[in-house]
Order: sequence, then structure tokens, then C-alpha cells
Amino acid sequence: MKSPKPPPALILFLLSPAIGELLSGSAPPVEFFSPFGLSILVALYGSGAVIIRELKVRWKKGIGSVLLLGAAYGILEEGLMVCSFFNPGWVDLGPFAVYGRWLDVNWVWAVMLTLYHAVYSITIPIVLVELAYPERRNEKWMSNKKLTAIFVLLISDVVFGFLLFASFLRYWPPLPQYLLTALVMILLGYTAFRLPKRWGIIGKKPLPRTFMMWAIGTVASFALLLGFYLIHALIPLWQIGILFGPTLVLLFWKLLTRYEWKKPNEKHRFALASGALTYFIVFAPLQELDKSRTDNPVGMSLVGLAFLIGLVLLGRHVWKSDRTSVK
Repeated sequence: MKSPKPPPALILFLLSPAIGELLSGSAPPVEFFSPFGLSILVALYGSGAVIIRELKVRWKKGIGSVLLLGAAYGILEEGLMVCSFFNPGWVDLGPFAVYGRWLDVNWVWAVMLTLYHAVYSITIPIVLVELAYPERRNEKWMSNKKLTAIFVLLISDVVFGFLLFASFLRYWPPLPQYLLTALVMILLGYTAFRLPKRWGIIGKKPLPRTFMMWAIGTVASFALLLGFYLIHALIPLWQIGILFGPTLVLLFWKLLTRYEWKKPNEKHRFALASGALTYFIVFAPLQELDKSRTDNPVGMSLVGLAFLIGLVLLGRHVWKSDRTSVK
């Protein structure tokens, strides 16, 4: 007798922070698994991912709306909670404390982190969990009461985090910029609500081999993430550099939307998502060799290995499944 699967909402609740913070190395194991850090990160990322996934089902929307809501989440976390969009002393900024800073806003950092969270913190975890539970892909995973509780948890975490970082770092964001950032987040959410479900998935070309889809995801991640850290050296003029991320995302989006995603595509979605995570898996062990880091990256090799094994097991599950689905 097979043991019952854990609820998919619980898996998504844990997977989103595991990818967004742990696998990326933003919060290596020593930080991520500390009781305080884990509770803050899981409540933040997990709640955001679960809410967006449930809104997608309730609104009957597709991947385009998920990406837009993921961008709104990125603004909520980085702009409204920790205020890294504005704070020139934010610990992770590095050269971006100067490169792209104008009118008290770290513009290049803000754009790239919004894209990062939209893709890696929100969309990819949702895709992977839905692949693991294909029979429940179009179902609600929680009741309205539980969803309301998750929303309250998210808002409470954001308010607590804002007050914590503001008092600890002694930095309060400029009010006009802060309010405009909140407005952009709301507009992204409204656009996601209005966006047609099949937007961007009705191309004419047949899907390529799954290896090609994995290669597209891998190249896209290496180009976006490596490019972000090198952009200040490659393009000295930040007004042009700020276009790097959006332009790259637009190019890959145009490439992917040439294909007809209405046909069975579980293997291709898995290949694309796993390709996007390959960058982090490759660089996970290298982070332990980085002597310039001020935190403790011990254990990142095991994190990369664990995600690699997890993707292999999920891939076997997807390949064995005879189910088909329509985006």
C-alpha cells in the first residue's frame, strides 16, 4: 500500500523559499535552516507562491498571469518589505549601490530582482509542483478560509519584516517612491487578472525535442543571472544596462511563444524548468569556494546535489506519466 502524498500546497509552500533563497545561495543552509530565518522565509515565499497559484486557478488564468503576479510578489518582497529597491546600504547590492541609482532608487537592481522573483521564486516552483501532481493541476488546493489565513500570514510577515529591517538598518524609504512602487505592484496584479488565459501559448510551431527545451532554459538562466552580475562592467551606461534583463526575457518569451503549447507538454515544461535551475545546481558547490563571501556557504554542495536528485526523480515521474494537459 502506497503512503499518501503530502498536500501539494504544503510542497509549494516549502519549495518556493527553497529555490528562491536556499538553492540560489542567498540564504545558505546555516541561515536558511535557523528557526528565525526559516519561519520568516517560508511565511514570505511560501505564502506568496501558494496565493498566486490559487489565484491562477480561481481566475482561470495561464502562465502569463503567473509571471505577472510573480513580478508583483517580487516588488512586495524587495520593494515594500526589505526596501532593497531604495536602500543604498543594502548588503547584497555591491556595485548596484551606485550603478543604476537615481532619485533614491536602485533601478537596475529593482528590475533584475523583480524578474528573478517572478521566474525563480514563483513560476518555476508552481510549474514543478503541478507536474508532481498532474491529477490536481486544475483543482483548488485549499479552501477560501485557509487561503485567507495564508494571505494574513503573508501581510503580517511583510509588515513585521519592514519594521524589523527599517529599525535594524536604520533606513526608511522615501515615501513618494515607496507609494509609486506599491502602485506598480497593484497594476501588475490587475493586468494579471485581465490577461487572457491562452496569451502567449498559441504559436504555430510544433514543440522541439525536450533536450532543446532544457537547453533553452539553461541558456536563458546563464545569460540572465551571469549577465546581471557582469552588466555594470559590460555596459557602463546604466540607462542602457537597465534594459538588459527585460530585453533578454522578451527575446526568450518570443522564442517560447512561437511553439504551440496547447498540445500535451508536461515533458517540455519540466525540461524548461529544470534547465532554468541548472545554473544554480552548477554554481552551488562553487559557492563554498568563494572566499569573498561574508556569510557561511558551507553545505551548498549538498543543496545542489539534493535538488539534482529531486529533479531526476520528478523527471522520471513525468516521463512515466501518461497524463496529458493543456495550458
